[in-house]
Amino acid sequence: MSSANTDSGELARLRWRCRRGMQELDVMLGDWLERCWPCADESRRRAFSALLDREDDRLWAWLSGQSEPEAGLADIVHDIRSRFFGPGG
Repeated sequence: MSSANTDSGELARLRWRCRRGMQELDVMLGDWLERCWPCADESRRRAFSALLDREDDRLWAWLSGQSEPEAGLADIVHDIRSRFFGPGG
């Protein structure tokens, strides 16, 4: 299988994982995936994938700024949040 096919398959799986029980999460996670994933380094990609393993209520609390994320996910959460709420958001 070619690298392009592998990348395409991985993106398809990630798009599916970005579909959550909340439209706001769908939009925020899907936007980051489409805009930032292609140029993200491997550690940023791993963090995003790990973020998708978390429950919707926890994700929403982190991404809406209601609570602070786990230390290993703080950078990716702040990156996603800043795309929607600005740098201080």
